[in-house]
Amino acid sequence: MIGFILAKKILSLFLMMAMGAVLVRAKVIRVEDSRSISLISLYLITPCAIFSAFQIEYEPQILKGLILAAATALILHIFMIILTKILEKPMGLDAVEKTSLIYSNAGNLIIPIVTAIFGKEWVIYSTGYLSVQTILLWSHGRMMICGEKGIDFRKIFMNINILAVFAGIICFILRLPLPAPLFDAVDSVGVMLGPSAMIVTGMIIGSLNFKKILAYRRLWFITLLRLIIYPLIGVAFLKFSGITGLVPEGATILMITLLAMTTPSASTVTQMAQVYGKDADYASAINVVTTLCCIFTMPLMVTLYQM
Repeated sequence: MIGFILAKKILSLFLMMAMGAVLVRAKVIRVEDSRSISLISLYLITPCAIFSAFQIEYEPQILKGLILAAATALILHIFMIILTKILEKPMGLDAVEKTSLIYSNAGNLIIPIVTAIFGKEWVIYSTGYLSVQTILLWSHGRMMICGEKGIDFRKIFMNINILAVFAGIICFILRLPLPAPLFDAVDSVGVMLGPSAMIVTGMIIGSLNFKKILAYRRLWFITLLRLIIYPLIGVAFLKFSGITGLVPEGATILMITLLAMTTPSASTVTQMAQVYGKDADYASAINVVTTLCCIFTMPLMVTLYQM
């Protein structure tokens, strides 16, 4: 049942993506305009969505569930990092491929999907995965892409989304609700996350040459690993490790973590590739193809998890 609801929600997000593609193809707007929307999404919409998720009544079991979600997300990321390291030499994985395999586009997709399927009160558990991934992406992921050693802690902990998580947790634990007008404003901005992210993706797709995308011979192999192989091992771990019984509603909390893991490759990888002189076109191709394919693979993984 949830798999069917998920498929419908992903389809609606894809229709939003198609709208962005049509606008670019029709030359109503330029693909360069997507940068402005991306900046608004990154620095305003996403932090509002994250912060508003913590504006719920404090309960100890919610905090325990959030800790479980974050701990599980860390375990899953360690697994993906180790598996990618094992595959690196025999498969000849380059920096773009490795980073695309490990890091997902959960930041843009998971909050609107969780809101639609489970309800807004469950969004708080998605922040566990988002927090872990953001820290690792801007440390381990950045080092893989740029080939440098050392971690820039300032970039990690001054990231606007990490700051939103910290602020949200403080308000949640100290029971500090926002005044009603301010909460309404923050919450209303946050609900734009799904549409804005998908319209931007559609605008990028609308500008792409699909013949060039399909010319990448390893693209389908990376897509198979990102959307099928890695999530299957994640499903097996979550189902048979017994950790779902550690907290009330543990099965649902970890399903949210699984959904975050099964989203397409991170669009941030493309941005990093552009900055550090890697193959940004290839990174974009991986992001586009995994985004188009996830409408089939995400419901499949949820169905397997529920069986």
